[in-house]
Amino acid sequence: MSFSNPNYSFYAVPAAWLLAIVPHWIAAGMANSVDKFDNVEPRMAHENLKAKMTAAQHAKFRRAEAAQMNGFENLPFFASAVVAANLAKLDNGLVNKYCAAYLISRVVYNYLYITTTDLSKSPLRSLTYLFGIGSIFTLFIKAGRAANALL
Repeated sequence: MSFSNPNYSFYAVPAAWLLAIVPHWIAAGMANSVDKFDNVEPRMAHENLKAKMTAAQHAKFRRAEAAQMNGFENLPFFASAVVAANLAKLDNGLVNKYCAAYLISRVVYNYLYITTTDLSKSPLRSLTYLFGIGSIFTLFIKAGRAANALL
């Protein structure tokens, strides 16, 4: 698959949204495995499920929900970097590669956030997060340089 011609970057934004919601679906599945998930007040699920899950299950549930929140917290930053890169008319291949790097980092980040239980291994999750943020920063920096070159 070539990243150089078509512009896939705008598709990366809804893909990032999907990657942000997947951990919530995982948490909802975990909740359904011990009790019917309360879709009327889903944010109260933490309290209601705590008594029905083992400590390990509830910790994994909380990590999945935290991964979801982190994904949505970063989504506007990523989306605005995609817009900036396109407004600056950066090379499609370059933008596509940085978008792909961000999306891959989110897949790995979600996995590590949900499954890591050992404090000594948690820095890998942080490094994965920083890699994704670095992809976003790079898009902004390259967009800024390209825009300044037009002045």
